[in-house]
Amino acid sequence: MSRVLAPIAAVLLLGLAACETSEPNGGAADYDALKRAQADCAAAGGTLVLKDQGDAQRIDAYTCKRS
Repeated sequence: MSRVLAPIAAVLLLGLAACETSEPNGGAADYDALKRAQADCAAAGGTLVLKDQGDAQRIDAYTCKRS
């Protein structure tokens, strides 16, 4: 019985791992994400700005622009 359950459990775990996103909050541009991105950008000597035609609700729509 355990020989059958082990492969099933492995497939389920791999399926769950595939659902994980690499961006916090699924890439949403919430307050904390914008604050963190702005701080990182300022430390690099830039200003965080929204890209042309960017979706303001997505963190990947912002870029660090050098001053």
